[in-house]
Amino acid sequence: MGHTAELDVVVYGASGFTGRLIAERLAERARETGLRWAMAGRSLAKLAAVRQELGLPRDLALIEAASEDIGALDRMTARTRSVIAAVGPFQLYGSALVAACAHSGTDYLDLSGETVWMRRMIDAHAADAERSGARILFSCGFDSVPFELGVVYLQDAARRRLGAALPRVKGRVRQMVGGFSGGTVASGKATRALMKADPDAARLLADPFCLTPGFAGPPQPVEAGAAYDAHLGEWIAPFVMAPINTRNIHRSNALRGHIWGTDFVYDEAWATGGGPDGESRARSIEGGSPLGDNATLQPGEGPSRAERDAGWYDLLFIGIAADGRELRLSVTGDRDPGYGSTARIIVETALCLHDHRLDIPAGIWTPGAALGLQLVERLERHAGLTFRVADTQPAPAVVAPSEI
Repeated sequence: MGHTAELDVVVYGASGFTGRLIAERLAERARETGLRWAMAGRSLAKLAAVRQELGLPRDLALIEAASEDIGALDRMTARTRSVIAAVGPFQLYGSALVAACAHSGTDYLDLSGETVWMRRMIDAHAADAERSGARILFSCGFDSVPFELGVVYLQDAARRRLGAALPRVKGRVRQMVGGFSGGTVASGKATRALMKADPDAARLLADPFCLTPGFAGPPQPVEAGAAYDAHLGEWIAPFVMAPINTRNIHRSNALRGHIWGTDFVYDEAWATGGGPDGESRARSIEGGSPLGDNATLQPGEGPSRAERDAGWYDLLFIGIAADGRELRLSVTGDRDPGYGSTARIIVETALCLHDHRLDIPAGIWTPGAALGLQLVERLERHAGLTFRVADTQPAPAVVAPSEI
């Protein structure tokens, strides 16, 4: 897409729960940066209501384009340099927009954690994106930016401090306070339905390298339930986003030419504490529903503003060098991860892509592989995230047999 585009960014799906939050945040940043933007979606009436509710200028452009209307999507993508898509489940409503962007050379960002759909979009549209000049970035929210950039940042610190990349990294969620939305629930339901109907989808979903076509690395840790992690000194339990984040992180490594090695091993889990209490919490998570009591949420429903502002998260990344030395990184966020933080993360990713797009080759990327440490710096300045490396730890004298 050329520099003559009328708009810099279009928020597609701006009348939905998450799309509205993205539009609200983008409006704030556009006032600071001079960004030219618009809102788009299926219904002009709903978009106009959002524009009024958010107190946005009456001349802010609204674009009517249904997710299945290829002509309308083509006209929309022709007007803008980039699109932020917030219309999940993406496997139901997102494919035509990805195709339109890949064809027209328009950059694309979304919040997808739907790995099977992402793989199918890579297979279908990577060559078109490379030809047209489009840069397509999936998973630009809480899944998987804090996790992917946590590994990127930790590996950069390892090269500087230890002289080599870390062949083994563990991601551990220490705290996460936040809610779900109806859109997240709908995406989960759509993925479960797809797995039942399509054996190939189930196979892809189980493959830790499903987002690295043509490459399969070493065996990766399997989420086998509650376990004791000797490196951490705590019990751990399965983390609902691990099947998304791990795949994106392996793709990030592959897109960087396997800068962390072709033998790189990564896993994620909840950290639940030590002793009997930690074990009890781990087994409770192991036996519970990933959505808890949120399975009945409908599209458009989600955490209140007060709940979003009160949310936060604390992630730990433990890097283990070939000689056994450890390097640790904490990543924290100051809002509800899935909504308050996600809206800020994807807006900063879009702004970073806008400013550096000519430095990034066309194709289908992960945010970390495309934007790296310059995105970390933006997230710390504008999105409430922090990245802090701890001192290097010596190799442990003894590793328990149950270490995973």
